[in-house]
Amino acid sequence: MRFSKFKAVTILLICGISIYLSLPTFFSNTLLFLPSYLRAAPVNLGLDLKGGASILLEVEIGEYLRNHSQQNLDQVLSGFRANGIPYIEAKTNIKGFDIAATSLVDQKEKILSIIRKLIGNRFEYTEDDNTLKVRFDSLVIEGIKKSLMQQSIEIIRRRIDESGTKEIDLQRQGDNYILLQVPGSDNPGKIKRLLGKTAKLSLHIVADGVTIDNLARSPIRSNLKVLEIVDNNQKHKVVLYYRPIITGDMLVDAQVSFNQDMPVVSFKLNNIGAKIFGDVSSKNIGKAIAIVLDDKILSIPVIREPILGGSGIISGNFSVASANELALLLRAGALPAPLKVAEERVIGPSLGIDSIRAGTNAMIIGISLVALFMIVFYGFFGLVANFALIINTFMIIACMSVIGATLTLPGIAGIVLTLGMAVDANVLICERIREELRNGKSNLAAIESGYKIAFSTILDANITTIIAAIILYIMGSGSIKSFAVSLTIGITCSMFTAISLTKIIIAFCHRITKIK
Repeated sequence: MRFSKFKAVTILLICGISIYLSLPTFFSNTLLFLPSYLRAAPVNLGLDLKGGASILLEVEIGEYLRNHSQQNLDQVLSGFRANGIPYIEAKTNIKGFDIAATSLVDQKEKILSIIRKLIGNRFEYTEDDNTLKVRFDSLVIEGIKKSLMQQSIEIIRRRIDESGTKEIDLQRQGDNYILLQVPGSDNPGKIKRLLGKTAKLSLHIVADGVTIDNLARSPIRSNLKVLEIVDNNQKHKVVLYYRPIITGDMLVDAQVSFNQDMPVVSFKLNNIGAKIFGDVSSKNIGKAIAIVLDDKILSIPVIREPILGGSGIISGNFSVASANELALLLRAGALPAPLKVAEERVIGPSLGIDSIRAGTNAMIIGISLVALFMIVFYGFFGLVANFALIINTFMIIACMSVIGATLTLPGIAGIVLTLGMAVDANVLICERIREELRNGKSNLAAIESGYKIAFSTILDANITTIIAAIILYIMGSGSIKSFAVSLTIGITCSMFTAISLTKIIIAFCHRITKIK
């Protein structure tokens, strides 16, 4: 039974790194002497074990409905202009819009036909002198509100828990409130920062030859808008075309990269966005393009050549942290409506100290009894299996720390279950070794055969369990996901410790002394 030096060193290195990464979780004051970038982060405990931050968010539905009304009004007014229908004044509210037109009496049916063609039939209207008051159907508004809340919850989830391992709790409360609870967080500042931006990205062509001074005289002023850019701590106003060429919903990815040693955000567009970007850049070589986020210009690069790859970069004097934050916001998508923090507080563990203590004691007693069983029945092999169980625990915690997973009570149950499965694997190996010894094989040959015969059975059993855990993760939510994550990590680690680690320990001991 031989191991190559490379394989032996790799196994020991994995074990060493796992212990190092898990130490801050078990012993919070360890590694404090190291610089912060070398210290491992402890595993985040869930709301049931430690508590966390609770933030009540108000979705500004009124603002969204006003924007919705404005978009519909813009379409209607464009239809009026295309059909030569004059109007005096137009204004919006959260339920619809009003249009004052001198031709209302004479061209009423034509006006209503244009409105129906552009925004559909689900609206009501009244007349007041020369003013047409258009109001959306109540069912339309309720549908908009429902969709808005669902979108907001999903985008909040992606922003705060992109990997799906933090076990955040999101609940709709009433018509326009969302309760967000983040485990292990006692400082809601970063959370509020991530949710304080709608992150609406758009790219606009800068209007050539149009300045703030001559904007009022421009024949295309209705198609233009003015936004600010901050350059060298100085604010400048820039005139650009109102209609964006690219919007944030065309993005498929955004990552931090470096350009001339400065952090930037590189982005990739979907097929539609890539084609539009390629066509527009080909026709506008030499022109400036404004990259806008939440109505603020981040940068104004000049198109030097056609951009056909569907990708680009966003610069703007970012730090690495702010670039990472922007990339996360762009990946998560724009919030459909602004969010306002209505209430924030830090909450304690939901289970209570007694429940946590009872769960911890049950886990310790269970593992201790299993360890005692292994030593009594299998002697030295049981001792090796118990040592592998300890390393297995370190490895599970290390993996959860690396991926940023949150440990909840169901997660602990998953860990205990995988430790039991690791013991099953060791029992299977030990029994196979005993059978080979009874068949008259030497110690070394029996050990080699025992591991070889047991391997396929262990692999098949663990793969089927991992498949079940993956299905649980995909279909479940909350504590079910926590259980699935810890179960998957635990099974993978138990395969390593039960087969590779125990085998190398036994091989090493065999060189020193004969095992009975």
